[in-house]
Amino acid sequence: MATSTVSGVHMTTIRPCITSARKDFLLNTTSFTSLDCKEGSFTGLSSSSNISRQPLFKSLKAKPLKCQRVVTKAMSSANDNKPLPGLPVDLRGYASPCFSIFMSILMQSHIHFYFGHVFFISSGKCNNCAKSKRAFIAGIADDNGYGWAIAKSLAAAGAEILVGTWVPALNIFESSLRRGKFDESRVLPDGSLMEITKVYPMDAVFDSPEDVPEDIKTNKRYAGSSNWTVKELAECVKNDFGTIDILVHSLANGPEVTKPLLETSRYGYLAAISASSYSFISLLQNFLPIMNPGGATISLTYIASERVIPGYGGGMSSAKAALESDTQVLAFEAGRKHKVRVNTISAGPLRSRAAKAIGFIDMMIDYSSENAPLQRELTAEEVGNAAAFLASPLASAITGAVVYVDNGLNAMGVGVDSPVFADLDIPKSK
Repeated sequence: MATSTVSGVHMTTIRPCITSARKDFLLNTTSFTSLDCKEGSFTGLSSSSNISRQPLFKSLKAKPLKCQRVVTKAMSSANDNKPLPGLPVDLRGYASPCFSIFMSILMQSHIHFYFGHVFFISSGKCNNCAKSKRAFIAGIADDNGYGWAIAKSLAAAGAEILVGTWVPALNIFESSLRRGKFDESRVLPDGSLMEITKVYPMDAVFDSPEDVPEDIKTNKRYAGSSNWTVKELAECVKNDFGTIDILVHSLANGPEVTKPLLETSRYGYLAAISASSYSFISLLQNFLPIMNPGGATISLTYIASERVIPGYGGGMSSAKAALESDTQVLAFEAGRKHKVRVNTISAGPLRSRAAKAIGFIDMMIDYSSENAPLQRELTAEEVGNAAAFLASPLASAITGAVVYVDNGLNAMGVGVDSPVFADLDIPKSK
């Protein structure tokens, strides 16, 4: 995973609080302002990323106070006391009434970079403090797409994983899980395997049973499955688990994606919009009532929403544009009514099974590698890690955003690999 560069993980307990606000941000030394502890004690939970092999704290001098700060990395959901390497995000969850962001620290010195948030939790008893955040990822059917990578990153951060799989692909997906075909790709940074608590059948094209046409009801690929419309799906999750905290929309379909827009039929265009963008609205309509305040929803978009990508047709570019526009409106409505954040990730090209159906994914990956500011192939893990960040308290003020995870390709106005620029001294990665 992209976080494999993190060489070590440790939990440091510092009982004295740092009392001076004037300590400089020096190499490998972190400074904090003083805090007034008043009556009672507090526990500080800091989720920080240290990509240096040097210890985070070399020396600290402070007066003893009734405070405690704990510096930690991503934690395993299997063992709440054991730190694990990987994501600097902790989604094991803490009850919102006793959870608040106290301090954010950013320090950079040479190649040493620290980023952290300090969370202070009341020392009073909290019955919900051990509960993990619960995530529902809609649209996972194999182990090599962005949905799977997002599930792994969330699991690595301690979230409980629920999955919605397209009904015709359900049997193969569940069979592959049982037979261990995905075991290699289920490995988390601590060496354990990602656990999927439950897999639900779903077809996000249909909102309720009344919307399902007869030919789908009698289709052999849907035989043996039930409660797979969006409304029924949300009801099942509610009955099984009560609430969720994170909702991920990782699905899209355009039956005429290989056709230019001028050759796309009304059916193909509307089918792309229905499966790829309205499905996100439908999921929010039905899942928001069971989402905890402070929750997060994430969808996946593509640069074709705003730039011309020849070959990405059939109304899919229009569907992604609609999805991004809807993200802003839904962020306002879901934020005001439910205190839930709504963001979308504009991911670069990935050599996934679904993307190969377009027919030119290898070409797009090569183009990106030649023209993006970061000249390398994007990994699914990098998109997964961005999603974990957006779902975490670290992104508590981010909503209505399109977050680009594409090695910077979105910033380019021209293709610098063009022969037109042959005489220019354009820097290239070594």
